[in-house]
Amino acid sequence: MPAGARFAVLASGSGTNLQALLDAYPGHVAVVAGDRKEAYAFERARRAGVPVEHVDPRGFQTREDYDRELAERVAAYDVGLVVGAGYMRILSRAFLDRFPAILNVHPSLLPAFRGLNAVRRALEAGVGETGVTVHFMTEEVDAGPVVSQERVPVLPGDTEESLLERLHPVEHRLLVRAVADYFWGRVRP
Repeated sequence: MPAGARFAVLASGSGTNLQALLDAYPGHVAVVAGDRKEAYAFERARRAGVPVEHVDPRGFQTREDYDRELAERVAAYDVGLVVGAGYMRILSRAFLDRFPAILNVHPSLLPAFRGLNAVRRALEAGVGETGVTVHFMTEEVDAGPVVSQERVPVLPGDTEESLLERLHPVEHRLLVRAVADYFWGRVRP
């Protein structure tokens, strides 16, 4: 990673993708921000000595108002990239326009199974393979330019849990590589 590269991570859940980024790039994660105070991702950040910005969506009249506040908090850390790592809210232009780029990781081979519950929907559809996509975020859910994808087979008897167990290491690897590729100028939105 280039010296001085700093990025923010948005997270809403357990933070396994965040942990992969913290492990790969200690000192480069400037802040972890999100909407759920109880998200274990915040605990991971604190343990790594990374500041946390919790912005509770309650109390904001519009999604744009919330996104403006979130963007203000993140921008205060002077980051060159924002990474969505299990962040479960759709970002509006109020956030997207504030930063040079926002990467996201999604557990499917986009454009298949955009949005929530992608793994469950892949299993219900009976597909023989799914995968992971890293892409740049846009206002349209999981529709931004693709940075990288990797296929993962769906095995007979797979459950959401067993398939996610195989998808997570792929998510971690692709996301870590995409962040470096962005800072080295190998990918652009």
